[in-house]
Amino acid sequence: MSENSKSSPSFGKIMLASGVGTLIVLILVGIFKLMMFMGIIGSVSKSSEPVISKQAFLKIDLTKSINERTPADLDAMFDNGSSIGFNDLLRSINNASDDDNITGIYLYMGSAYPMSWGMSEELRQALKNFMNSGKPVLAYADGYSQQAYFLASVADSIYMNPSGLLQFSGIAAEALFFKDLLDRMDVHMTLVRPKSNSFKSAGETYTMNHMSDANRTQIRQYIASIWDYAVEQIGESRDISAEELNTMADNLSACLPDDALNARLVDRLCFENDIKNTMKEAYNSTATVNAADYAKSIKRDFSASNRIAVIYAQGDVVDGSGFNTAVYSDKITKALVDAANDDNIKAIVLRVNSPGGQVTASEVMTNAVMRAKQKKPVIVSMSDLAASAGYEISCNANYIVAEPTTITGSIGVFATIPELGTTLKKHVGITSDTAMTNANATALSVMRPMSPRTMELMQRNVEEFYTVFVNRVAKGRNLRPAFVDSIARGRVWTGRDALKLGLVDALGGLDDAIAIAADSAQLTDYAVIDYPANESLLNDLLNRKNGSSGTAQYNTQPFLFPSNGLWLPTNLINKTLRQICETRGLQARLDFFILEDF
Repeated sequence: MSENSKSSPSFGKIMLASGVGTLIVLILVGIFKLMMFMGIIGSVSKSSEPVISKQAFLKIDLTKSINERTPADLDAMFDNGSSIGFNDLLRSINNASDDDNITGIYLYMGSAYPMSWGMSEELRQALKNFMNSGKPVLAYADGYSQQAYFLASVADSIYMNPSGLLQFSGIAAEALFFKDLLDRMDVHMTLVRPKSNSFKSAGETYTMNHMSDANRTQIRQYIASIWDYAVEQIGESRDISAEELNTMADNLSACLPDDALNARLVDRLCFENDIKNTMKEAYNSTATVNAADYAKSIKRDFSASNRIAVIYAQGDVVDGSGFNTAVYSDKITKALVDAANDDNIKAIVLRVNSPGGQVTASEVMTNAVMRAKQKKPVIVSMSDLAASAGYEISCNANYIVAEPTTITGSIGVFATIPELGTTLKKHVGITSDTAMTNANATALSVMRPMSPRTMELMQRNVEEFYTVFVNRVAKGRNLRPAFVDSIARGRVWTGRDALKLGLVDALGGLDDAIAIAADSAQLTDYAVIDYPANESLLNDLLNRKNGSSGTAQYNTQPFLFPSNGLWLPTNLINKTLRQICETRGLQARLDFFILEDF
């Protein structure tokens, strides 16, 4: 052995040293992560009640998406949405009315506003009620979308960045169609829907390259209904006639900062830091408290024997159970059954914000609502959307409350079946061959076109479920089936129009639904609880580790989107193609409409 080889460390020693070093590093990193995570848990579990300064403005930050319900601790840690749910936001506003520590409310909208028309209307009404206390509401944004301005218009003072933009132009809905793209890829889509369901347009995005006449008609009607209501409310708050507002929208004459100021749509052009000076000089207030902290400080009495349970159904309607934002049939059914069997719960409010989804999941939850109302009143509160399957799970409640701008109805069904055999053969070089035991063993295979017998079967399937859907609505709403059919056929309605047709009972928000539930149960003293209660952080982690039995489907979204560049068509196409592959069974679904500016 040479002298050099004797003095050089062996390969084995080098590997051993490297392995030990790597192991030590991994252990240290693991300990560090564990300490960080335990610190997070500790901070959550030991968080003390926030201290609310006197003469403070309640600051409502509306720059992040807000779910119907305040997220559980685990969701709040890793989600980039708001840490306060819409439920606690409403409670905070109501409580602030009588809180001597709260001087007023400050709406901060930044340059992005996530809410659609239904939630905006409900929040607007809560602020109007707050203003009855004599306390001010101030609103500031770097730029206002139309929904944001609709909300802000209720404020005593509206401020805007001197370089901002107020998008005031009326509502337009632009639709994306994928037929030409699918044709290029040699993907053939078959749309199956009841012959009368010409308004059930969700599947048309795959089979057409333009709006059908029926779809254009319904879209024009409901966006006009929303716009007329928005103009009416803005005009009342700002003391501007509807004619003046529509002229501004037609001519885009109030969009730029100075124009908006001269048109009296805003009161002052300034920067956000100037608002604090206004609070101090005009209202002798030098502090703000954010809504999430304020909500935690509100004392809530859960000891009352008379309770009203609020069950939240937000997202796509899907089978099974899971942890994404979706209306899981197993979760909602269990919540309904548990609430119905709980002697302390005297009434149930089902809060629905859903464009619909799977028919089987919808049927399970509809049945659960019907069983629950045999034991106690079930009141539905509709948020932004309660359409298609979202309407089916609502229609057999004792009473339905919707916002004027809620998108509802869409009573209908459809199925889309892709044929991918040609695509795989032509573009990928994959072919298929089949051995069968029976003539129609490949009836629903995506590798070959549907046979006439299969098409006949699918048509019968959608026709029969549509009849079931119509009869469920007729029974739940005490209407004649023939009349329900005439206003159904997949057609979408706003809450205002749905009220005239008998599809809902009253216009209002969650608080109105709770008051109706209390009255139905003859309660004067009661506690409102969110049902079911959020899991503790540890239990939530263990439950998620064990997995779930359901998977949320992708929304058919958004086939109507703002043309101001806020949504990228490439993302829409990607989500849509994924949904084509993942959608299973019959769908009672609405296109997820984004009604925005231009």
